[in-house]
Amino acid sequence: MERLGYILSLLVALGGTLLSGAVFAGNAGDYSERKEAKAFIVEMVNKHQFDQAKLEKIIANAKKKQSILDAISRPAERTKTWQEYRPMFVNKTRIKRGVEFWNKNKDTLERAEKVYGVPAKIVVAIIGVETMYGRQGGSYRVIDALSTLAFDYPKRPLFKRELESYLIMTRQYKLDPLKIKGSYAGAMGYGQFIPSSYLSYAVDFDGDGLKDIWSNPVDAIGSVANYLHQHGWQKGELPVSRARVTGDHYQEYINKALQPELTLAELAVKGVLPASSDALPQESKAALFKYKGRLGAEFWLGFNNFYAVTRYNHSRLYAMSVIQLGNEVERVFEEKKS
Repeated sequence: MERLGYILSLLVALGGTLLSGAVFAGNAGDYSERKEAKAFIVEMVNKHQFDQAKLEKIIANAKKKQSILDAISRPAERTKTWQEYRPMFVNKTRIKRGVEFWNKNKDTLERAEKVYGVPAKIVVAIIGVETMYGRQGGSYRVIDALSTLAFDYPKRPLFKRELESYLIMTRQYKLDPLKIKGSYAGAMGYGQFIPSSYLSYAVDFDGDGLKDIWSNPVDAIGSVANYLHQHGWQKGELPVSRARVTGDHYQEYINKALQPELTLAELAVKGVLPASSDALPQESKAALFKYKGRLGAEFWLGFNNFYAVTRYNHSRLYAMSVIQLGNEVERVFEEKKS
């Protein structure tokens, strides 16, 4: 979600102690008298020429939510194994609803694939993982989520930038900043874009003059596909391949980095080979991942397109769940066609 998941994964990457039920100084119901909020308002006026009186009213209406601070302290990507994480997203309900979403938006998904090169199954899976195909877009006001995290969370600078982007976004597109709802981390719409992602990657895919990722699946599909395209998705390339490992040299490369660094030829020397019979170019770069699955250890090679999915959420668990959900939705979709 540069969306919810993206923020959570950034926090994990940044390290440090996450907040859990902490209490901060300041009135929980009103940010108007907080020095941090006042300084932010002045910065927005000077940097972006906001009307100070209007911005003061917006910030005065923002509410601190302890439930947001509690929720962000326990992201699933940090606390769960693959065996626990996978069933949350690769399950009968998401597969069934994914097929329904695909059938309902077939033409749009085909057009997005032609324009951006991203397969329909990947776009469908991301929207499925993020919001159950638009059913779970979040119940928090974005102004509350981002203000709470910008002024009352240890990793404040990240969320202060998103609050800045949110206010720019709502002004630019004439949206009411007090009414838009999203996740506890300020992610919005079908694809759970955080405000900076909306400004950079949201598209008006139906040409009606709006970039509506909240209630328009056409714009949401185009925006998700554009996001992955802009982050390096390569048309026709595999995202992952099962791997076979021998010896001991491969162990130093397990889960070391999301970005592919070694070629298949180099990995072969370390005892790592693709399990697939598909002919893969030896110059292809891959990263080696180990997952704790239901039947034991699983080894996978993640290629460039796997890395592109992790730009949506910096988690190998998330990326694999997207890929496997997409494969399952595609399988059932094709079965029902025949």
